[in-house]
Parts: sequence; C-alpha cells; structure tokens
Amino acid sequence: MRRREGAQDADPELEATQAALAAEHAAVYGYGLVGGRLGEEGGAEVREAYEAHLARRDRLHRAVRDLGGTPVAAAAAYALPFEVGDGEAARRFAAELERRLAGAYADLVAATDGERRVAAATALGEAAVRAARWSGAGSAFPGLAEYANEEGG
Repeated sequence: MRRREGAQDADPELEATQAALAAEHAAVYGYGLVGGRLGEEGGAEVREAYEAHLARRDRLHRAVRDLGGTPVAAAAAYALPFEVGDGEAARRFAAELERRLAGAYADLVAATDGERRVAAATALGEAAVRAARWSGAGSAFPGLAEYANEEGG
C-alpha cells in the first residue's frame, strides 16, 4: 500500500509503520535508562535489546520512506509510566517497553502483508520474549491488549 500524493484517506500501513517507529524511538530512549539503572547486572541483556531496537528503528525509518512518508522523529525525552529509581523498577520498565512494542507490532502485522508482515510478526515475537524475560511471565496473546484481562495481566 502506498500513499498517493494528495490522498485524503490515511494509509493504514504507513500509520502502523509510523507508530512502530515511534515505539522503537521510545524503546531506544528507555533502554538507555534501563542500562543506567542496572549497570553491569543487566549489561549483556540490555545491550542486546538496545542494539536490536536501534536496528529495528533504522529499518522502520526506511520503511516509512519507502511508503512515501516522512519518518516521525524521536522525542527529546519521554514520560515514564512510573518512577524508575532502582534495578527492580528498571526491569519492570523494560518489560513495559517490550509490551508496548508488542502492541505496536501487532497493529503492524494487521496492516501489512508479505515480507513486511513477516518482519512485523518476528518483531512482535521478539518483543514478547523480551517482555517475558524481564517480567518473569509470558503472555498468551502478546500485543493484544483486549485479551490481557483474560490472562490475568
């Protein structure tokens, strides 16, 4: 799906790609905070997640351009959902970042097809695994908030 110049209707694929890009910008910012709170304790896992999110952010940036859009810029700072003052809070925050990413990627899966859908589904799975690692609990329906209450979370 490509957005035509002057088109009145928004392109769902472009919108979902922009939303995933915005979520990746937030994750890159967030993992900087997580790394600062965990230090060497979470070093390898934080670095792996940070680098994965940088790579996904760059791919999504290109995808937005390929779809004819102007990639959304990263914010200078992001509001935190709760205070992240220690290692335990940092782990909860990392899990929350990944749950939010899973939601963005679930929307992207629904809005795309072909190779882009496969890439979005892969990213969704990776976010779900990271969320489970950070939180110690998995989700039966990662990225689908409408089913969260059915699974107790």
